[in-house]
This record gives sequence, C-alpha cells and structure tokens, in this order.
Amino acid sequence: QVQFVESGGGLVQPGGSLRLSCAASLSIIRFYAMGWYRQAPGKQRELVAAVAGLTSGGRTTYADSVKGRFTISRDNAKNTVYLQMNSLKPEDTAVYYCNTNPPVPGRDDIWGQGTQVTVSS
Repeated sequence: QVQFVESGGGLVQPGGSLRLSCAASLSIIRFYAMGWYRQAPGKQRELVAAVAGLTSGGRTTYADSVKGRFTISRDNAKNTVYLQMNSLKPEDTAVYYCNTNPPVPGRDDIWGQGTQVTVSS
C-alpha cells in the first residue's frame, strides 16, 4: 500500500518561508489528485492546497486562507509533492500532512506522521 512521508517543517518567524515535501512510496500516485492538509491544536484537519493528477493537467486549488501565499506542485518522476509556503503567519502553525484528494475513506492508516510547522517570533 502507499505510504507518505512528509518533511521540511520547522520553526519560522512571521513573514518567513518554508518548503514542505511529501514522498510517496508508489509511482501510481502520479495519477491521483493530491492534497496538503493541516491540523492545528484543537481543530479539525483541513485541506489547504490540492493538485490534480497526471491526466488532469496539474490544476491547483487553494483554501482562501492560504491563496496567494502557498504554492503546491508535484514532480511525478520523483513521486513527490511540494508545498511552498511564503509570508507565513502564526495562524499557519499546524501539523501538515499530504494524502490523496480526497483521502481514501476508511484508510486512516495511509496518513503519514506529518511535519510540524510553527510560526512564531
């Protein structure tokens, strides 16, 4: 089964940038729409950015809260999805995960460990 490994998180000051990476264990993921999700303490996990699969032109969509600041991209040759985050705000603090978009129902085991992003001065 597919596994996702997220990396690239860290502590950054407001206004700073980070680039997250998500490596998938199976190449078939290139045909699936992928998303970056985040979960802040006490809140539900939310989708912040999505990119279409190989046969759908790589179209991207963003949550209003990150539009214009975050950019999702994918390198299908490397089975990797990226999230470039600029102009970070304290409210972006969360654990960030990648998964298919939408996630496979009933397959919570597919979620990776995530990567912590903390925006603080």
